Amino acid sequence: MAPVDAVAPAGSTPWRAKIITLFPELFPGPLAASLTGDALRQGLWALEAIDLRTFGIGRHRNVDDTPAGGGAGMVLRADVVAAAVDATQDKARAEGSPLPVLVMTPRGVPLTQGLVQDLAAGPGAIILAGRFEGFDARVIAARNMREISIGDYILAGGELPAMVLLEAVLRLIPGVLGSAQSLVEESFGAGLLEYPQYTRPRTWEGRDIPEVLLNGNHKHIEAWRRAQAEADTQARRPDLWARHIKASGKRGD
Repeated sequence: MAPVDAVAPAGSTPWRAKIITLFPELFPGPLAASLTGDALRQGLWALEAIDLRTFGIGRHRNVDDTPAGGGAGMVLRADVVAAAVDATQDKARAEGSPLPVLVMTPRGVPLTQGLVQDLAAGPGAIILAGRFEGFDARVIAARNMREISIGDYILAGGELPAMVLLEAVLRLIPGVLGSAQSLVEESFGAGLLEYPQYTRPRTWEGRDIPEVLLNGNHKHIEAWRRAQAEADTQARRPDLWARHIKASGKRGD
């Protein structure tokens, strides 16, 4: 697809997402809906989906070949991917600044809120969404790409992981969400899972909203929420709890 037609607010530069994929028609996909879609149309962020096939070799625009050493499937060629990345980076520089190059792969570092915050603070990203058996490893090293994983499982391609990464980042772009406070009081914001939430009716199927949330004492509410976040993190995500304890210098017992 061509770049989405949107105008950035005067005096601002939108966060830029450039996706290199064999299926550019999949974008913006769900990112065109709700708040991220509104922000895209308002020019708070910009999207360009680049068709990798455009850089393919020969009459048939080949982008892949058989794995060296044998094995099932096909591997995306280093020369084709490099040509696509270089052309995209040249355009990014012409627009004002180079962009970090990310590749979505199960071999990558886990996507965390800290990484998301780092990306949101930058000018944008070039994101490679692969298919088949992945990319020739040489191009990842040669173009200094950062490999990122959204979990320990395998999907058919990198387009959905790219959308997951983008939505996580876009929520942090100023103006995309209606309430900045919601960014502070959510899971992983302080290294903990978020506390449980409740709303009306006060009683539902014999289950009551905890009384502490109804008494208007904000100091007690804050303490209860903190205790719930710590207890849930310790029970559900011992890995997060261990990191939280280490970072805070507290005892974990």
